[in-house]
Amino acid sequence: MANLREISRRMSSVRSTMQITRTMEMISTARIQKALGRAEEAGPYKDAITNMLANVAGAGSDGAHPLLMPHATERHVLLIVVASDRGLAGGFNILQQRAAESEMHALNARGIRTSIITCGRKPTEYFTYRKIKPALSFVGSSSEPTIDQADRIASYVMDGYVAGKIDRVVLMYWHAKNRVDQVQVSEQLLPIRKEKLMMPNQPRTSEAMSEVKHELFPNYSFEPSATEVLGYLMPAYFRTVIYHALLDSAAAEHGARRRAMQSATDNAKEVLSTLGRTYNRERQGAITTELNEIIGGASALEDK
Repeated sequence: MANLREISRRMSSVRSTMQITRTMEMISTARIQKALGRAEEAGPYKDAITNMLANVAGAGSDGAHPLLMPHATERHVLLIVVASDRGLAGGFNILQQRAAESEMHALNARGIRTSIITCGRKPTEYFTYRKIKPALSFVGSSSEPTIDQADRIASYVMDGYVAGKIDRVVLMYWHAKNRVDQVQVSEQLLPIRKEKLMMPNQPRTSEAMSEVKHELFPNYSFEPSATEVLGYLMPAYFRTVIYHALLDSAAAEHGARRRAMQSATDNAKEVLSTLGRTYNRERQGAITTELNEIIGGASALEDK
């Protein structure tokens, strides 16, 4: 009977856990559509400002803008790592954190100094625990990012690049392809690649690159100069790209958590099924033993 009570307690514990995972799955399912909608709504603005930047840089700029000029030597690389504040999302956080850590180790092995900006409580705690203090960290807003957060990051990276303190900036985040699938993205933010100016709205996957045609820009005249126009466009461009990445990551987070909680719920059902069969087997064995004892006792009384 003690074994039956233990199995019963385990079944009760699994049922409680399954209720939690099912509830979290339902919450993420409800939130993911809204998050995807926000990312999709921001997409056209990002594409428009990227095209505008490409037009100005490709048609009239002499390439002298400091944010368009790569530095002679690469001594310091900044990584912007976008993850989440909460766990229970499968490999959403840990895969991103390990990818950033691996990139930092590879750069350090080449004698290149690295620093990091973390968006989300999980990456902030991960790197702080490893004695890597983020240059900037943002917690508490991974599911509802704000434009102010993107503005602070954009200002930091632009000022650092123009001052020569940062030589390259890489943006790492999860792209939500749809409600089910997420893809890790590592995008060079600074210096802006020439390919970006020739192909402003590049696909995130390499297999689609061959289908995109390079843009041919008409001749424009600028007043003031194209370089001055770029000076106004650049802050808006970086702020928009970073903000879109934050929104995209928020949608991916809900999708990853929904899938993880669905998997956990399915696993709990399997465990319950296995425990139920074990419980019934043990109960049947206990009943059989009791019956044998009763029959044996009755036989002993008859013999007397």
